[in-house]
Amino acid sequence: MPTIVPLNLPKTNLKLTKTDEQLFVNCLVRKKKIVLTPEEWVRQHFISFFIEKLCYPKGLLTIEKKIQYGDLEKRWDLAVFTPDQNCFLLLECKAPSISITKSVFEQSLAYYKGLQADYLVLSNGIDHIIFGKDKVKQEFKSLNDFPEYPSFA
Repeated sequence: MPTIVPLNLPKTNLKLTKTDEQLFVNCLVRKKKIVLTPEEWVRQHFISFFIEKLCYPKGLLTIEKKIQYGDLEKRWDLAVFTPDQNCFLLLECKAPSISITKSVFEQSLAYYKGLQADYLVLSNGIDHIIFGKDKVKQEFKSLNDFPEYPSFA
């Protein structure tokens, strides 16, 4: 059974259940029980944070969708889209015990190349690295805060 550790994210009311010795979490987006791994613990906290605190539209969050990268088929952790289906934010989640390293950044770039998100976030739930894309210079800049979801009024 995974150890549940406190994260550097707002508290949330995740619904956890246990079957035999396996913990599950009810996913707010997929609307089903998911095995609670350390990485899933981080992802579910972000889902709650994005929806409840940052008001990202729940219907525009996608989880573990396939993307083709060369001959490899990969799955991104979480992507937030705009109503016109552009990728607003791409999140790469790691378990709290995994450090955010250059290799994690390189892994996320494989997904980024396919999605061209405006923001790229790398997190293990404790440490968050947030990048915004400078569209003029075509490079990332480091940010201190999570981006607000744009208004499409």
